[in-house]
Amino acid sequence: MKKSFLIFMILVSTLVFAQDKFNRPDWENGEPEACTTLLIGKKATYDGSTITTHTDDSHRDWACMKMVPAKNHPTGSMLTLVTREKDDSHPMPRYKFVPIGKIPQVEHTYGYINTNYPSMNEHQLAIGEATFGGREELYSDKGLIDCYQLCHLIMQRCKTAREAIDLTEELLAKYGWRDYGECLTIADPNECWYIEIVGPGKDKVGATWVAVRIPDGHATMNANASRIRKIDLDKPEQFRASENVFSTAIENGWWNTEDGEFEFCYAYASRSSFSARRREWRVLSMLAPSLELSPNAENFPFSVKPDTLVTKELLVKIYQDYYEDTPFDMTKNLLVKGKDGKYIKSPVANPFMHYDMNKMLRINGGWDELGERTIARWYTMYGTITQSRSWLPNEVGGVVWLAWDNVATSIYVPIYNSVTDVPESYKVPGRKTGYTRTSAWWGFNRLSTIAAHRWGEMRHDVGDVWNKWQAEMFLNQSDVENKAAHLLKQNKEKAVEFLTDYTNKWGTKVYKKAWELGDFLWTKYDEKF
Repeated sequence: MKKSFLIFMILVSTLVFAQDKFNRPDWENGEPEACTTLLIGKKATYDGSTITTHTDDSHRDWACMKMVPAKNHPTGSMLTLVTREKDDSHPMPRYKFVPIGKIPQVEHTYGYINTNYPSMNEHQLAIGEATFGGREELYSDKGLIDCYQLCHLIMQRCKTAREAIDLTEELLAKYGWRDYGECLTIADPNECWYIEIVGPGKDKVGATWVAVRIPDGHATMNANASRIRKIDLDKPEQFRASENVFSTAIENGWWNTEDGEFEFCYAYASRSSFSARRREWRVLSMLAPSLELSPNAENFPFSVKPDTLVTKELLVKIYQDYYEDTPFDMTKNLLVKGKDGKYIKSPVANPFMHYDMNKMLRINGGWDELGERTIARWYTMYGTITQSRSWLPNEVGGVVWLAWDNVATSIYVPIYNSVTDVPESYKVPGRKTGYTRTSAWWGFNRLSTIAAHRWGEMRHDVGDVWNKWQAEMFLNQSDVENKAAHLLKQNKEKAVEFLTDYTNKWGTKVYKKAWELGDFLWTKYDEKF
């Protein structure tokens, strides 16, 4: 009876996973089911890069990317601002863009890598994003600028992180924030700034926000919960904020000076979500295990000094994490009897199961009404790791490592901010067209979906291929960049062409292999499905 029940539960959980894949709500129990982003100072990385990262955890977003070139605009021209609305009129759920107003256009906009939420511009300014929601009372539809729009405006108009903060202050004061609580992690070749933004309140125009400079030797992150606590505006080199940061909290009764020091996250948001807090614990513990952080803590240090200099390899490991070998491993209690008669982890147990099934199974006793989730997710659209480097020319120093779909079954490819084009498979709008083998995203999405059905076995088949290729790309990076920098001194066009060819070679190679791997798994495990 026990064995039959275990088999039944495993099969049901697998079916629920498959059926729910394209029907996930945008919000789970009032909490955003969204992104994870890191921000790392130049003295905390292995080569002196500033780094920010991002996973776009929403299957309504783009399934493609493109390079946006620098442009000149006629004096007096206007820029149309848009808001995103759900659009279910195409083969796949997606967003449509609805015009809501116009603002003056600048005479020149910078080129940038547009990965839905843009990731880096031609000046090596990089950005990551994570939604934290905040108080619903703060939302106002009187504003014109949401997070998606702000990220694009920053990429188009700013060279440095401080310019990005200045632009945020200017635009939101004048045109207003039309969104829920959002975190942006912003890195230029020299420094990193972290900003949290919420709305001004119903029927108001403006915003409430705080920005914090990350120490050069530290790293921080956001996993869908506000993390800024105490602020000191007498230290403008470390903190900046909107003029209403205290007054709005007082007016609404969210903070009283008699109650103690002001803490942004408690005035404007919440620290109740285990979905966020467990990821915070995991990321910060992987960066600085010596701190011995408690997984059940309500708060963690805003930033930490990593125990060792942060490498790209460590960041890949962090983003592929699903709590394996911790008390919160989401697969350890799903068992089958092995050949020796002992119970072992089932090969069909996967860490990307539907929330309701996890609650029913009471996995590890850690599931509550707010739910938990891993860093790696099946509904990730893409993941990025950026590098901005002050000692290299912009054309070579800025690179975005891009992985499609669930990063646990994916591989990061370098896209330099100067390249003029990306592989055709990267530009196919898969959410609009529906399933197509011409799309890189669909290739990785299919691979992830197949691998999830026998995760305990198939992930090793996938890793055997990607791990070698990932190591090869990381190892070759210095040689490629040295050659590009040398070419740049002689002929800029040839240097850009060289980097474009390199990006396209690897992008095309992994796109083709993702489809081959999916076919291989389907064939190898046919009798076990």
